[in-house]
This record gives sequence, C-alpha cells and structure tokens, in this order.
Amino acid sequence: MKVRRLGGSGLKISEVGLGCNNFGMRIGQEESTAVVDAAIEAGINFFDTADIYGGAQSEVMLGKALGDRRQGVVVATKFGMAMTGAPYQRGGSRRWIMQAVDDSLRRLGTDYIDLYQMHQPDLDAPLEETLRALDDVVRAGKVRYIGNSNYAGWQIADADWTAKAGGFSRFVSAQNLYSLLERGIENEVLPACDRFGLGQLPYFPLASGLLTGKYQRGAPAPEGTRLAAWGSHGAKSLSDRNFDKIEALSAYAEAHGHTILDLAFAWLLANPVVSSVIAGATRPEQVKANAAAGAWSLTPQEAAEVSALVA
Repeated sequence: MKVRRLGGSGLKISEVGLGCNNFGMRIGQEESTAVVDAAIEAGINFFDTADIYGGAQSEVMLGKALGDRRQGVVVATKFGMAMTGAPYQRGGSRRWIMQAVDDSLRRLGTDYIDLYQMHQPDLDAPLEETLRALDDVVRAGKVRYIGNSNYAGWQIADADWTAKAGGFSRFVSAQNLYSLLERGIENEVLPACDRFGLGQLPYFPLASGLLTGKYQRGAPAPEGTRLAAWGSHGAKSLSDRNFDKIEALSAYAEAHGHTILDLAFAWLLANPVVSSVIAGATRPEQVKANAAAGAWSLTPQEAAEVSALVA
C-alpha cells in the first residue's frame, strides 16, 4: 500500500482509507474488528469515522478494534452534525467543540485524534470562533490536524484566509462526495484544495455500490444494499443514464484487465489533489478488494479517457 502526504501537511496516510460509517449501524463489534484487522493486514493505516456514526458507537467500536495498535495508525473523526435535538450539541460553536472533542476521545479510547474534521459548515457560528476553538484543541495536544467536510470552494478559501489572519491552525484536508458518477466538486472545491494545500479525501468513491457491479439495469436495488435503504432517493440513482456510464466504464476496465471497482479507485487516485480514497466495508473481503484496487496507476492520458466516458 502506497502512502501520500495529507495535503500540505507532513502527515502520511495510505492511498486507500477505511470508512467506519458501517460500524454500529450495519455491523457489530466482532464484524467491525474483523474489518479493521483486514484493513491493517492490507496496509491501510487511515481510519475515518464520526461522532454520529452508528448512534455514536462507531468510534467506540473502532477504538476497541484497534486496541494496542492505535499508535501505528491514523485516526480521523468528525464533529458538527446534530448529536441530539439540543441546539448546542451540534455545529461549530466553541462550547460544542470543547465538549465534542472530549466525547470523541473518550469513545475512541485514545488521548489524541490525528485528524479532526468539521462534518459540515455551520453558518450560524462565527468562522473565527470555530477556528480559534479548533486551534485551541490542537495546541492542547488533543488534536494533531484539522480538516473540513462538505465545504464549498468559497468556504475553504474563507477558512484559509481567516486562519492565516488570526494565526490559527489551518485546515489540511477536505472530505467531499466524489466519484466517477458524482463530479460536482471539480469546478470549485478541487481547485480550492489545490490552491490552499488541502488534501481531498473523497467519500462514497463507489457511488454507493453502483461502481461495484452489484446493481443491474431495470432491476430494483437488492435488499440490504444502501440504495435499497434510501428508498425513492436510491431508486433515482438506478437511471439509464447512470447505467450507460457504468457499462462504458466496465468495458474500459475489462479491456485493461481490471474491474470497474479497480477503475473507480484508480481514477480518483490519478488526481494529485486526492490524498486518500475513503471506502466503507462490512466484510474483510471488501476491504481486501478496495486495498488491491489502489494498486492500479492510470497515466494522465488514461485518466482523461476515463473522464470522457462519464462527461
């Protein structure tokens, strides 16, 4: 497994990361530990979770699964989405950040978080307040680096300017929805990441399973899949337009001796702004397949050819 620097920071993470959103939601502790074991065995050192995942159990399960291997990996978690109905248990206020980070440390069973990410923008909290509080938890040694998730390009630029002006810690990463079928961040977010030195950490790189071959044209989503759980919203993803793209991508991958899953990872990793591709898993076999997919390196010409297939 190759490693890359996280943006302009000195932190190095595996090109394929493990998303732990399934922990506590779709799988329990025993299964989560098996997935973590498989990830470490495959060379994955980057584990991404969040305080809200699995009803706040994902962090607990990840911490237990890592055990005494904690020092050898990079743990990222997120805060900011509503934990309860209380207005002060969400967002980017100083009050919530100070509580949220301690809560995550306790659940993870660790005394520091490698990458602490704001899960979504909070337009009600002054940005300077949020960044100052995050800088304080970095200076306190509770957090090593900070990042953002689901920010727009202008918000990334605004945060970087505010951090520089105030002498605060700067974001080193951005986590956004990005795949061969979801390319909305290319116009503004990716250029902002490149300009301000943030490493992009795409989530849902397999388009909720569409890029694995598990879905068929004209058929409903199989029971137990993510798109099935999403109901009518998931059904919209099973469009003829998407399947036209999937079939073209599958043919391209097969012609090069690979699967469409391999291509999904390889295309993302062909972009130098991408630091690691985050993919979830419920079984060790999925982790091994994801890790292996990162081994295919596309040339710039091949990456352009693939991009044209889904333009």
